[in-house]
Amino acid sequence: MKHHILSAACAAALIGAAATACSDNAHKNPFLEAYTTPYEIPPFDQITYADYLPALEAGIEQHQRQIDSIVANPETPTFENTILALDHSGEILEKVVAVFANLDESNSSPEMVEIAEKFYPMLSQHSDETSMNEKLFERVKYLYDHPELGYANDQRRMIEDSYKSFTRNGALLDAAKKEELKKVNSELTDLYLQFNKNLLNATNSFTIVVEDSTRLAGLPASSIAVAAEEAAKRNLGENKWVFTLHAPSRLPLLQYADDRDLRKEMYEGYTSLASSGQYDNNPVISKILVARAKKAQLLGFDSFGAYMTDNVMAKTIDRAEDLLLQIWRPALKKVHEEVAEMQAIVDSENGGFTIAPWDYYYYAEKVRQKKYDLDESKVREYFALDSVRNGIFAMAERLYGVKFTEMPDAPKYYDEVTVYDVTDATTGEHVAVFMTDYFPRESKRQGAWMSEFKGSWINDDGSASRPVIFNVGNFSRPTADTPALLTLDEVETMFHEFGHGLHGMLSRARYKGQAGTNVDRDFVELPSQIHEHWALEPELLKTYAHHYKTGEVIPDDMIAKLEAAATHNQGFATAELAGAALLDLEYGKLNPTEEIDVVEFEKRVAKKLGMPAELTFRYRSPYFKHIFGSDGYASGYYTYLWAEVLDADGFELFKEKGIFDPETAKAFKENVLEKGGSEDPMVLYVNFRGHEPSVDALLRNRGLEPVADVNLSAKSGK
Repeated sequence: MKHHILSAACAAALIGAAATACSDNAHKNPFLEAYTTPYEIPPFDQITYADYLPALEAGIEQHQRQIDSIVANPETPTFENTILALDHSGEILEKVVAVFANLDESNSSPEMVEIAEKFYPMLSQHSDETSMNEKLFERVKYLYDHPELGYANDQRRMIEDSYKSFTRNGALLDAAKKEELKKVNSELTDLYLQFNKNLLNATNSFTIVVEDSTRLAGLPASSIAVAAEEAAKRNLGENKWVFTLHAPSRLPLLQYADDRDLRKEMYEGYTSLASSGQYDNNPVISKILVARAKKAQLLGFDSFGAYMTDNVMAKTIDRAEDLLLQIWRPALKKVHEEVAEMQAIVDSENGGFTIAPWDYYYYAEKVRQKKYDLDESKVREYFALDSVRNGIFAMAERLYGVKFTEMPDAPKYYDEVTVYDVTDATTGEHVAVFMTDYFPRESKRQGAWMSEFKGSWINDDGSASRPVIFNVGNFSRPTADTPALLTLDEVETMFHEFGHGLHGMLSRARYKGQAGTNVDRDFVELPSQIHEHWALEPELLKTYAHHYKTGEVIPDDMIAKLEAAATHNQGFATAELAGAALLDLEYGKLNPTEEIDVVEFEKRVAKKLGMPAELTFRYRSPYFKHIFGSDGYASGYYTYLWAEVLDADGFELFKEKGIFDPETAKAFKENVLEKGGSEDPMVLYVNFRGHEPSVDALLRNRGLEPVADVNLSAKSGK
């Protein structure tokens, strides 16, 4: 059987491109062979650009044959011959999509961009054909309609999720509307490609070149060194410094540069990103909104936001918005207090101006130094990237009993990637492969994320197929004189993405479609956000935070200052996040039949919310990739705060019992990390915590005044 599939795939590859011919004397397409690498890590060094499209064609062909086989089965539908068969299908497709889609984000190139313009439409078309396959849906529907067949909880949930996935993707539509939906999906795929291309190009095209060293006053030496290296890399000569929109360049400038005009130039460059000229995303967004409204209408929903929230814990836009407003109002009050403290410093220095958005980071840092005697540039000296990485590994070993051993000879897709063998600390059993890719480059999109090159599942013989997980970041680079020294925000981000990684690495769900992060969107951030709490806990800090020069452990007085300043500037942090989430939901409520003025719409939302003049949304619309770069977080950006209600409440149990309490860690591992999407997320949370959470825990964690509870259980939304 396997030999037959590979032979057919090889034939498809030959049709696609002669360069991937399957003869013994020519290059063999790695996606069409069984990986012989350790733990089935993709053989990156063997993969060429010419391999992707032929492998995609072969994968689609193989998957279609497997679907045809399921449909043609004369036996009565069962979980095994329908749902499990689907879960096991598409091996080639999964391999090529995992590599291409992930490298398209983390290590792109003009060649990848060109391939993507064919790759994603082909994939979208196949996805539509599968989800609208009437005979396949009939088999799934039979199982859904016969709950008396008595399947296990995870199997029952697989059946229900499969049924809902089919219906949400058009299975119940008539032939004419199915064709309409396919056209809309194809249009959205093209628009997402355009949005992402514009954003990457706009980001890389913006620079600030400083030629007068006096304008660098206030900036940390490490930031100046990185800017000098960037100028040298661009062959601009000596005594030039280049700043970019990548966070490790942008944020220190906004936070420390004494030159107010320089801060303004950076702020306006960032907040106008992809907003005009050849890379303007506003027209793209407008077209996306029209297409999404049409898609929602075809599928029987009042709006695209209603369509997106129907399938997650929130259930409705109103419930998501209700949570956000309970956070927005106290955050707004805190912002006004923070601005008053900043303005007092400006006035005391005879500044002669009113705090503007490009002043917020700078004067927030001045307030922090004044109130808490805490200088983050000094704090960074205790957070070299390698030390922080040691900290996250130590946390994982103490909580969950896993060890990380570097695999220096393992395949990697870029020379800065590091690969680890993750093993059970007691038995030595292989658990997962973990990769890290932490520094910015032009081929990588902004932000930080977790993904996988291979998922996990249980084979028919009971053996476990273990995952290949990776974290990507855009953290501060090392310089000629110093290692990579991370900001507190970068430290928390590293712990955050590692939490996602643990969700993938430790999964023990039986089925591929339920493993790891295959959970409701508003539950997926729980494992990531709860692990942020350990980053600055003294018990862990003292094991990993060492001065990069002296090796000195972070002193107790600095830890005390960090604890005292833990909720500093949380009005700003919360308001810009909640504001962006509310903007996203407002977009979700729209039902435009023609293109809208995106700039004016964003202004109206800001006015409606009472957005303070001193700040803006965390992401302005033209670079809000979460919601316009794909469907991923559309009408779902609120999930970060929804999940924070869970993580803040959950971590209070760790604080009560001890942050490394074995029983509490075991309960979280077994009920959350291992289960994936095999059970209702609120059931999993309650099994771990013992009760449902309320918004109060989040407000306490952020130092905001508590308001009335919001019940997060799905039942209250009905």
